[in-house]
Amino acid sequence: MSAKTKRRPRQVLHAVTVTALLAGSAYLTVELRKDEQAKAPAVQAVTDNPALRSSNLKSGEQRWERLRNPDRTLLRGADGEVLATFTDGARTATLTGPSRTFTEPSTTTTKVVTEDWVRLMPYQWKKGAENEKWFKDWFKEFFGSEEDDLFATAFQYIAEAPVKKDDEGVPYAGDANFGPLNPNGSEGNDLRLEESDFYDYLGIPYTFRNGMTMQPRTERARSMDCSGYIRTVFGYRARYPLMATDKSGDGLPRTANGMARSNRGTDVIELKGITSADRPKNIDVLQPGDLVFFKLDQRTKERLDHVGMYVGHDSEGHKIFISSREEANGPTIGDKGGTSRLDGNGYYAATLRSAKRL
Repeated sequence: MSAKTKRRPRQVLHAVTVTALLAGSAYLTVELRKDEQAKAPAVQAVTDNPALRSSNLKSGEQRWERLRNPDRTLLRGADGEVLATFTDGARTATLTGPSRTFTEPSTTTTKVVTEDWVRLMPYQWKKGAENEKWFKDWFKEFFGSEEDDLFATAFQYIAEAPVKKDDEGVPYAGDANFGPLNPNGSEGNDLRLEESDFYDYLGIPYTFRNGMTMQPRTERARSMDCSGYIRTVFGYRARYPLMATDKSGDGLPRTANGMARSNRGTDVIELKGITSADRPKNIDVLQPGDLVFFKLDQRTKERLDHVGMYVGHDSEGHKIFISSREEANGPTIGDKGGTSRLDGNGYYAATLRSAKRL
């Protein structure tokens, strides 16, 4: 992808020649139409402000701390509270901010109430990065900011989420499907087709950094499968580099299996294997924003076949993730096809195999 493309992700040409599009929420400012807003579920509500005053950031009232497994740096406030976490080799950072509530009433009664705000830094973290100018500038801008983060973006695609359009009229957010109905679907076969990526959802051609252009398929409009959803949130919206396929390009691969086995980010739960014996013994290392990988379908043999994003604890104390899945026909933290819990012995908990921090 050209530098010009990355600087101007809004420019979309609806003709044969198409400039690469890479848009983030900071670039997309079109107001929701009033009728769309009226239909929108309350997927995010900022309910209170924790003690994140400027005094916490004064020299002498903050403390940087190094931890292992994985190697990471914590920023603690005057009272020892964790204000931020940065992991070596990862661009995702977890910052403490105003409390928010995320819900999905169409599929579940659970809710996620969190003070975690997960954002992408411009560079991977390394020991001592707190002293570098790029980080100081970034942290000053985003610590305490209520600009959309990865969580806010992720919930802009659940059932009944309102449509948002950029200034070229391209709907970049709103209720997403998993994929079109499978014409050969039956018991034992997938009822909906996989392989819908973010450019299918958008309905526009997309040129990747390696020059490969992918064309959207009309029947897959407004659809994204599990890995397509993650690529939408992290890549198309947050501007994490994307590969065109699992083998072509440089960035986040196309499939769940490709993502899990790539050298991108930091593996926080190492992939040991795909059998039930390879289920992680302990998942306490998970941090909001981590990608979680599953082995659901024996037909995929040695491949991992599902990916989601860990969002933290729900109101009942369970570890919850969000993913796009066939049963719910789109992104969900709900109960269709198995509750979205990583703890216990439910369907997804039993099939979890690894986790990565991008």
